[in-house]
Amino acid sequence: MRARQNPPRPFGEVEFVCLMAAIQALQALAIDVMLPALGNISQDLGVTDPNERQLVIGIFLIFSGLGSLFPGALGDRFGRRPVVLTCLGVYVALSLASALVTDFTALLILRAVLGFFTSGMMVMPMAIIRDRFSGDRMARVQSLVAMTFMVVPMLAPTVGQAVLLVADWRWIFGVMAGLAAGVAFWTFMRLPETLHDDHRQTIMPRTILINMVAAVRCRSALGYFLGASFVQGALFGYINSSQQLIAEHFGAGVLFPFVFGGMALVMSGTNFVNSRIVERFGARRVSHTATIAYVIVAGVHLVWAMAGESLWVFVPLMTISMCLMSFIGSNYQSIALQPFARTAGAAASVMAFVRLLLGATLGTLIGQAYDGTARPLLAAMTLAGLIALALVLYSERGVLFRRLNAPSRPTVGV
Repeated sequence: MRARQNPPRPFGEVEFVCLMAAIQALQALAIDVMLPALGNISQDLGVTDPNERQLVIGIFLIFSGLGSLFPGALGDRFGRRPVVLTCLGVYVALSLASALVTDFTALLILRAVLGFFTSGMMVMPMAIIRDRFSGDRMARVQSLVAMTFMVVPMLAPTVGQAVLLVADWRWIFGVMAGLAAGVAFWTFMRLPETLHDDHRQTIMPRTILINMVAAVRCRSALGYFLGASFVQGALFGYINSSQQLIAEHFGAGVLFPFVFGGMALVMSGTNFVNSRIVERFGARRVSHTATIAYVIVAGVHLVWAMAGESLWVFVPLMTISMCLMSFIGSNYQSIALQPFARTAGAAASVMAFVRLLLGATLGTLIGQAYDGTARPLLAAMTLAGLIALALVLYSERGVLFRRLNAPSRPTVGV
């Protein structure tokens, strides 16, 4: 008699959230785990300009934005699962290659290629979440994913610092490859295909272009993903200059990973709070309130910094701003994706392209403007918040705090 095979364990919401978070977190890992090693890398590879070391982060982010145009269309045609697995495989291979470089330019090239080919690890989870959820529930799930993957920015600098205590900086790339291989195995074994057969698109330039243009032209989405780009650009500016600002300017030294991680921990908790309140109050009300508060806090922080500040002033005020970003990012993303059930991949791609490319470019410019103080960063944060608020007002036709019911049918795309 043939032995009975046990049916596979159901793919529940907890595992779904953790897997989506793990996939997205690998891209965050490729950024934050490098921060403690930037000085070592620049010294070992002969970099003389102290701001040039930031390009290890900035180049990765910019090419992640450029690459984001492609995985969505591929995911709409072939499914989410094969695109995710391909991106994870490339992540492993290029991480191992980065560990072998002997030239800074070669490292930047590999970082650019890594960012380009692993952009799907940010785009596909957005599309997968949209495949399964809609409306304020989608915002709740996205907040839970964000909360879970924020554990990585909290721990990544500490992991990088720990590697440096026992080994060369090159082993950081080995850790990245090993973790990506583990997530790839988990994805292969457990992630089902979420793209509905009726929603599959053809790989035709005209169809892809129509779907992407539709996403850009949709007024109810445009202000939100552009606004998210400016707020994320300010966050990238902080990440790019955080090691110089906290470790060197404010004198935290080897405590930098713990300060950085503690701020990320509080930000992660805010995403949990958002997941608990967003279905009650609505993604619009929560994010609109957070945007206004973000502008106020950043402005106050800038005025304070003009008179001089210490680490113990900077960290609490910056943490508050980062927490408000949590209420902005997940909710803006959910609102922007709501009209695109049928073409979620293409919409997620073009939105990620704009958000990452614009955000990374702004973040790089903010980082390069670092002058030994927090003032350029805080001025950029204040301006980014004001622009985001204006863009949301455009999408909402001048009316904030409304709560709209999600449409039951997809409204945009072919």
